Amino acid sequence: MITVFGSINMDLIATTERLPKPGETVAGNGFATAAGGKGANQALAARRAGRYVHVAGAVGKDAFAAEALALLDDAGTDLSLIKHVDGPTGTALILVGGDGENMIAVVPGANGQVTPADAETAIGRMNEGDILMLQLEVPAAAVEGALSAARAKGVTSILNLAPLIPDAPRLGRLADIVIANETEFERLAGQEGMDAQAREAALARLHAETGQTLIVTLGADGVIAIRDGSISRAQGLKIEPVDTVGAGDTFCGYFAASLDDGLDFVSALRRAAVAGSLACLKAGAQPSIPLSEEVADRI
Repeated sequence: MITVFGSINMDLIATTERLPKPGETVAGNGFATAAGGKGANQALAARRAGRYVHVAGAVGKDAFAAEALALLDDAGTDLSLIKHVDGPTGTALILVGGDGENMIAVVPGANGQVTPADAETAIGRMNEGDILMLQLEVPAAAVEGALSAARAKGVTSILNLAPLIPDAPRLGRLADIVIANETEFERLAGQEGMDAQAREAALARLHAETGQTLIVTLGADGVIAIRDGSISRAQGLKIEPVDTVGAGDTFCGYFAASLDDGLDFVSALRRAAVAGSLACLKAGAQPSIPLSEEVADRI
């Protein structure tokens, strides 16, 4: 079983010919709303990958709450660990340029009211060998509490180091498996501007220090990882992206689901990378997450 402990948002998405520079205003050419939040996105990805998933987090008592949970509910995700709190549901303000790249500002809302006590409740319903998936869009104290409780109970923890908060390097040391993009990994390693050779050396160094499984997503260049002293690589698909929002979350959810389904590590990386590529072919975070059979057809 997989439990995802993290954020639940509504995404407010505007599209433009190109992303603005600092202080610049550009004309938009489209607007949409979509359910999002890194926790919810990853949970839906794991569910669409075919696994049973619990979601632990918080939404507000506002008009966005039901919409933010709709796709999770429709997919059959267990929402019994989600609390409803006073105030707004979390929101993400997203700009998507004509090349598919994006800029995102996240307003935590109810996500800021997730607590270490919520973490204890969520882990309390898990069993040894289950998988816990986390990100950094809820308070660091809650993430730390969840990671500590998971380790004590023998639950496998997967931490996605996004967004890149100041506590990310410290919290990253507490997880069994860490997933990061290039920038996040550089922060974790304490080394900026890595080329491919330096990145591989840093992976080996950190792995030797911590024994953790470390995964670095590289966008169009696929993924590199280290586990049990061995470097692995996997490629996604060659695509022309429509929108990269949610691609990383899709990777994370599919990776967790693949491990939960008993796939070997390299196969799990490949399946997750293909799923992340497919997520770039549609707009929005959750609407773009592919179904299991779509991914299977492209592996």
